[in-house]
Amino acid sequence: MEALIVVDVQNDFCPGGALEVAEGDAVVEPINRLAEAAPFVVATRDWHPADHWSFEERGGPWPVHCVRGTPGAELHPGVDRSQIDAIVDTGRDPDRPGYSGFEDTGLEQLLREHGVDTVHVAGLALDYCVKATALDAKRAGFDVVVHRDATRAVEVTPGDGERAVEELREAGVDVVDG
Repeated sequence: MEALIVVDVQNDFCPGGALEVAEGDAVVEPINRLAEAAPFVVATRDWHPADHWSFEERGGPWPVHCVRGTPGAELHPGVDRSQIDAIVDTGRDPDRPGYSGFEDTGLEQLLREHGVDTVHVAGLALDYCVKATALDAKRAGFDVVVHRDATRAVEVTPGDGERAVEELREAGVDVVDG
């Protein structure tokens, strides 16, 4: 069976958010289309404690973002929640990265319980959480497809998105445009 993992399509990663990904909200429409066709859909959410290691005030690389229970941590309002079967919260440990939807979550077990063997991955951001989630899915033995039109990169350094695509392909992940 196939499943769609919708990675971190949250207000803080969309235009006007605390850690805005350029055109982050452009992923919503293609994700909703993918979700309509998917038999099982899991959304991940960055769900950080207020003292998460990644925040600049703690010496991390990012501004404060996706603090659990805040409007910025909520899924983008355009995401069709009626298509989502489960939500998995990531980045809950203040001292661990939490980039991958598989890190310190029950995502792998949830997918296995539903007989999933192929995961489609979309969301934000391609060069961080999407990449980490797709690579961990591959390491866990799933067939993995990343939908390039349904993701956007942070691009801290220009070219990060394309480097992420190369890394995914080298790991055996299928990266498709549509």
